[in-house]
Amino acid sequence: MWFGTSVRGGEVYVGGPDGDLRVGPLDAVVTAVGGPAWTITYSEWQRRRYPHLDTSDEGIVVDVCDYVDAMTCPAWFVEALAALPDERVNGEDPLSPRLGLFVGHLVRQLEFGLE
Repeated sequence: MWFGTSVRGGEVYVGGPDGDLRVGPLDAVVTAVGGPAWTITYSEWQRRRYPHLDTSDEGIVVDVCDYVDAMTCPAWFVEALAALPDERVNGEDPLSPRLGLFVGHLVRQLEFGLE
């Protein structure tokens, strides 16, 4: 089963079996991925390692906010998010554990495509 994400009032939510789960502030997500836009690129290593890789989308710029609002997440991932705190553990951490896991999932999708 897959669940959609949404952005409301500057906060990111992921749907789940028990309703929407608050992930954290969208501005923290945008900062964590390096800004509001993500440009699709392929390294020379990727090109050599995967010679049949379709790189025709290289150079396309993705709006991070729109992408987050349209993402989907598998049920196992939503369960993992729910198990983590949605508040920062200490003042030195820029992200809560929940938000950190979400950002990692987002970057994986941005780098390797939608699941």
